[in-house]
Amino acid sequence: MIVQEEILDAEEVASLLRINARTVKRLAGQRVLPGFQVAGKWRFRRAAIEEYIKKLEQGSQQEQGPGRE
Repeated sequence: MIVQEEILDAEEVASLLRINARTVKRLAGQRVLPGFQVAGKWRFRRAAIEEYIKKLEQGSQQEQGPGRE
């Protein structure tokens, strides 16, 4: 059974992250953002982008240390 996942394009990811679409494409090309290309266009699984955001949040919290904001 194939579970259909929401697939986003670079512009949708840019809107979600509040960055430029060209930055999204550059980060995807550098393998910083989890994505894949179809017919030369970048595509992203929403779940993978959400996981990426969670990892960034966790890393940010670890840098601050306990009790620091």
